[in-house]
Amino acid sequence: MYKMALRGDDSTEVAVERRRAAEAERKARIFNTRSRVMGVDLDTLDHQVAERQLQRDAERQQEKHLEHLRRSQDIALLQQVREEEERLSAMNSDLAQYWATHQRVEDSRDADLKCNQQGASKFTMPEAELGPSSMQVFLGEDVEANQRRREQIEKTERDLQAQKQDAEKRRMKEKRIEELIRNKLVHQDLRAVELEALEEECRKAVRMALSNCNHALAAERVETLRKQRRQEEGQSLAEMGHMVTSDMLTECPEAAERGLGRVLTDRWRGMTPQQLSAIYREREEQRLRRQKQHETERAREAAWDLQRMTLARKGEEEERKERELQRERKIQLDQYNMQLAKEQQAHQEYLDKKLYTNRPSGDYFNQFNTTSR
Repeated sequence: MYKMALRGDDSTEVAVERRRAAEAERKARIFNTRSRVMGVDLDTLDHQVAERQLQRDAERQQEKHLEHLRRSQDIALLQQVREEEERLSAMNSDLAQYWATHQRVEDSRDADLKCNQQGASKFTMPEAELGPSSMQVFLGEDVEANQRRREQIEKTERDLQAQKQDAEKRRMKEKRIEELIRNKLVHQDLRAVELEALEEECRKAVRMALSNCNHALAAERVETLRKQRRQEEGQSLAEMGHMVTSDMLTECPEAAERGLGRVLTDRWRGMTPQQLSAIYREREEQRLRRQKQHETERAREAAWDLQRMTLARKGEEEERKERELQRERKIQLDQYNMQLAKEQQAHQEYLDKKLYTNRPSGDYFNQFNTTSR
């Protein structure tokens, strides 16, 4: 027998090489610190960036709203300060007027000293009534001082009573003004509620009108298509009849006597009354159709304007709700982050103080990850 060189089984070697290549690829994938530790998820990061941008936009809108509110409050505060200054100025003017009218210097007890008046001279006694000493009343003495003091006290009490009455009247006036303002605010609130109800009714009416208009337009469209179809069919039948009864097919002998492609003016006597009435009728129908089309377009434009206003209001309401949801979500996220921070801190303290008390050496870590299995 002949000796033949038999080839070995190559499938085993191919399988071994394939496993070695898979093992090398697996090692490269597992021992890659960047992809194993970081685990970057681009979709999640993009989603977080988009959420952060939306949150910043919401915060920017909130800051603009707060700035507008602060400006309005500053304007109101300045108006209030201005009104308070005007009120104080009016009170000072009234007080000065009261002093000038009821508390003059000439009416005081020291008027003779302040106004250079000789008040004591009118209280001097006649010389016939004076005694031998002739020195009973001296210059500058006030004989009726007690009586004038009592009159001054009574006058002061009357003035104080008048001031109290004025203050009470002013307080009652302010109370009435506040009551009027409160009644006006209540009336405005009721008016706003009524206007809102009327607006809702108007919206319902407009929706019904728009629905009716749409139905009418749909019916008109169907009727127009039906008329157009009938007209096309009539035109086709007329064309067929014209072709059947034309001079070319019937070979009419009078065709030679007519003008080819032109009107013989010497024989034409104008349009017939039927043709003129048809033209007038067609023109009137065109005018009515154009007028109806204009009215339909105006109604459609009004309906679209109302729908745009409704959509704008809904958009503003949705934006306000979205801002509120963003604010609540931010508060919940802050609370959740604080809770996670506390739990992480507690866990880290547990690891540092209780669990990892015995630190391993480098030989302990070197015994792991020597293979991919």
